[in-house]
Amino acid sequence: MKYVAPYWLPGGNLQTIWPALCGRRGPGAPPAYQRERWDTPDGDFIDVDFLRAGGAAGGARPLLVLFHGLEGSSRSHYAEAFAAWAAGRGWDYAVPHFRGCGGSLNLAPRAYHSGDFEEIGWVLERLRAQRGPEAGPLLAVGVSLGGNALLRWTQEAGEDARRTVAAVASVCAPLDLAAGAEAISRGFNRYIYTRMFLSSMKPKALAKLAQHPGLFDEQALRAARDLHAFDDIFTAPLHGFRDARDYWARASAAPHLGRIRVPALVLNARNDPFVPAASLPDAAPVPWVTLWRPAQGGHVGFPQGWPPGHVLAMPRAVGGWLAESMHG
Repeated sequence: MKYVAPYWLPGGNLQTIWPALCGRRGPGAPPAYQRERWDTPDGDFIDVDFLRAGGAAGGARPLLVLFHGLEGSSRSHYAEAFAAWAAGRGWDYAVPHFRGCGGSLNLAPRAYHSGDFEEIGWVLERLRAQRGPEAGPLLAVGVSLGGNALLRWTQEAGEDARRTVAAVASVCAPLDLAAGAEAISRGFNRYIYTRMFLSSMKPKALAKLAQHPGLFDEQALRAARDLHAFDDIFTAPLHGFRDARDYWARASAAPHLGRIRVPALVLNARNDPFVPAASLPDAAPVPWVTLWRPAQGGHVGFPQGWPPGHVLAMPRAVGGWLAESMHG
């Protein structure tokens, strides 16, 4: 991806914050999604938002599936920008919400996490089955947390991944979760980004505790001031990990990139405030993996144009790569 940030947005933080708050996401009104609620095999549910180009499911149109980032949704700036790109191409589009991110508290004593590859696999298989054997290609993009989880699914699926998807893309994923957690817990990042995430995650966790009393230590969670503490108390034990360090080690995609056997794009800006450039792979470990490492872009920003700018550059580049890969 050849990307140069506009002169009026210098630095990774401005290229992250301004696009999320002010960047234009498409040429018209926000996407008018159609929502489906799916029951999960463990008695829970997820919400999936759809845009169907032809007004009905299936057909020969490609389907682009987007897995959102931490505390994201189908209304995140990048999700709406990908929706605009897919609509312009005549593709179907779907945004499955990780549990608890669709606007309703989920039922089970679990939430979601950066290595949730089993959930990714279940969603993709159901989408494939729902569309039928004559449907067009299925392509998937994951953003930040969703990008790491999507890569973990491709790694676990191995050769079988190609039976479900034609290609995948990861955008600004923290491939080394420990490095990402440490970066977001220092200095400006701690003051802005950590506080922002915890302001959303803590109330959800406390609602989960009210739903399932005794699930974790309430006072310890209220005292948590960084993602390490939150993951130690909530994310790790609820999802089968010993502690935060065990979770970050087992869920990180970076050590397993050589196991990918489906065309996979891995895009990370080198000035991403969440993802240290030193934590990223230097070279693609297998021919299936394509690395894009632009110097600028921030975290899921990549703004372009005059103020207020737009966030369409990245979806155009990533979507174009996926479109080419599904025929390759």
